Amino acid sequence: MTTGQPGNPRPTPTDDAPSRPASTRAGDPPAPPAPATATSSTDATANTDAASAPHADDAPSGTAGAEGAIAPNGRTARDATKNDIAKVGGRKSAAKRGSTKGAAVKDAAVKDAAVKDAAVKDVAVKDADEAEGTKADDADGRRKADGDAKPGDAKPVEAERWEAFASAPEPRPSRLSRAARAVGRFLVHEWTLATLGALALAVLMTWPTLRYPRYTLPQDTWDPSLQAWQMAWSGHILLADPARLWQSNTFFPELWSFAFSDTLLGYAPAGMLGSGPEDAVLRYNIMFVLAHALATLGAYALARQLGAGRIGAAVAGVGYTYAPWLLAQAGHLHVLSNGGIPLALAMLARGHGWSLRHGYRPERRHDGWVYAGWLVAAWQVSLGFGIGLPFAYFLAGAVLVVAVLFGVRRLKSGRALPFGRRLLVADVVGGALFAGVGLLMAFPYFKVTELHPYAERTIRDISIFSPPASGFVTAPAESRIWGGLHEGARAALPWHPEMTLLPGFVLYALAAGGLFFSVWRLRHRLLLLVGVLVTMAFAMGTRFFDGTFTYVPLFEHAPGWNALRTPGRLMLWTTLLLALLAAGAVTALTDRVRELAAQRIPSWPGPWLRMATLLPLLLVTLEGLNATPHPVVPAQPAAMRAAEGPLLVLPSNQSIDQHVMLWSTDGFPDVVNGGSGFTPRQLDDVRRVSQSFPDQTSIDYLRTFGVRTVVLLRSQVPGTPWEITIDAPVESLGITRQDVGDAVVYRL
Repeated sequence: MTTGQPGNPRPTPTDDAPSRPASTRAGDPPAPPAPATATSSTDATANTDAASAPHADDAPSGTAGAEGAIAPNGRTARDATKNDIAKVGGRKSAAKRGSTKGAAVKDAAVKDAAVKDAAVKDVAVKDADEAEGTKADDADGRRKADGDAKPGDAKPVEAERWEAFASAPEPRPSRLSRAARAVGRFLVHEWTLATLGALALAVLMTWPTLRYPRYTLPQDTWDPSLQAWQMAWSGHILLADPARLWQSNTFFPELWSFAFSDTLLGYAPAGMLGSGPEDAVLRYNIMFVLAHALATLGAYALARQLGAGRIGAAVAGVGYTYAPWLLAQAGHLHVLSNGGIPLALAMLARGHGWSLRHGYRPERRHDGWVYAGWLVAAWQVSLGFGIGLPFAYFLAGAVLVVAVLFGVRRLKSGRALPFGRRLLVADVVGGALFAGVGLLMAFPYFKVTELHPYAERTIRDISIFSPPASGFVTAPAESRIWGGLHEGARAALPWHPEMTLLPGFVLYALAAGGLFFSVWRLRHRLLLLVGVLVTMAFAMGTRFFDGTFTYVPLFEHAPGWNALRTPGRLMLWTTLLLALLAAGAVTALTDRVRELAAQRIPSWPGPWLRMATLLPLLLVTLEGLNATPHPVVPAQPAAMRAAEGPLLVLPSNQSIDQHVMLWSTDGFPDVVNGGSGFTPRQLDDVRRVSQSFPDQTSIDYLRTFGVRTVVLLRSQVPGTPWEITIDAPVESLGITRQDVGDAVVYRL
């Protein structure tokens, strides 16, 4: 028993005192009082347990008794001051006050009496006119107080009154609506938008490549014709006779002829679609655009993984893909197909839980991304060693550096950094797959070198294509912004198609700013700067101190490096490093704009601040605009559609033979013609002997190779020895002659 003190009543907690409804109108029958606790004889306190409920949520209203009402501060009506009388909820007080709106007690939430001292909150006055409507509730409350309530009747009375105003439960979504929501989330995902943006930008930045995709080729019709044939041949032969992949239908009867150039073998699935020269041209143009899109997406993914923001990563993607120097490589799809490099690096970095901005985070490791990274790297190598071989050496060096760093960290700390067995297995398996693909791709090239030792490059060959330092600030003629302005600078270069290496003045400026204002740490910025300078030195070939400390040691000792005759293409790595420096600067800029926006009221950046974040991206994009010509591809001669192989097309030279290779995609007959990075001596002999065709010597010589048909193109005859012999009779030579369209067909 607890005894309350005068002037400070203290309620006695009870465990099962039910809630008691408040009196709302004078003259109502008094509610039966709840059991009260004993008090001292001198001063009995008001029992507040009659107003308390087992749960606060079950108390429908406040309580007032005849002896005294509970005021909001816990005092009885006897002790309340005159200012507190207005807050008393008793029935008699309400009648005396005669309030215009009634004197019912409003929203009394009572705390659990079994745990804490009972305290009444927020006693207010209800409208007197509503008292009649609450009599039933009062009676129900009295029944609950008298123990008439059923065990399952736990719903608050007041809650039932407001159920009609409650919001309807949300209907369960159907399977169709759930699918629609999933599709919607996919469409607005960052990587979906990045992919679609890269594709749209590729179409615009390579325009008019897709304007007449079946009849024109970007830049010229020579090397693109060769590469269109390469994709067509790989797709055709892998479906027809995979064992004959490296023994192509060109350069007949040479062996391993498919390895005379970079093969673009990774595009073989595309080569399985369509047939004939027009489909080959269409396929080439589509892959040309997709190669740009993949490069943009790959560089964007790498910058994002390393810690750049979205706009900074977009600058990196656009700067890497549409650098002005790459416009000079528009006719070399194997050079433009470099998107697998940054994409594989991004996947490997993500799988290993590493970023440039946040360092190594073991909790973010994922072996699935590691497998994906190695697969993409292997696919990149399958497109050609001109770009793939330096990438392979970079990966090998990166693995070695990471292993050394982990070992040094273990020696310093006494324990190894967490790596995980699954991640180690993924690296071992993925690395073995990458190495296996590289070796399988390299084997045919070693066979070609063995059969044609004169095909190997020399230091003198490298010197011819080594650019001077001025090449790094000289744009090619295909640059819409700088092409015309740099015409004089290009004229001073010995071989400007491979020596105009400007990555973009905007990219230079952003990268320079990134050295001082960036989200990357200072040591990372310095490492990126060192990488830029080193790769530039390698790109100069023998022009940098004669290559004594850079290119020449690799040429002499690194396996396969002597096959790379154009050092300037290493500018690809310089561009990637510059793009990452620029991404760090632009990300720091956007972060700063976000901080300034947070200080504004309302918190939203103004239009000029938003424009400032997009300006670097806009400038980098504008500097990549092209003025690349798109000449019409020579149509296939009608004579070649029905000609039986093996056949020889005359005249034969490097340029015409690349067109002949494209024309041969209609059925892939064996042809003696062929164009590549080098010319086999046998083809040289055929070209020399055939100068006198048709005569007995040349006919006998061609028959020894098994040649059955010779096609002489009238459009190419002017100025050649065949100009006076093309219409000569051949009956005495034991061969036949037939005019087919614009060509003469000789059957041996």
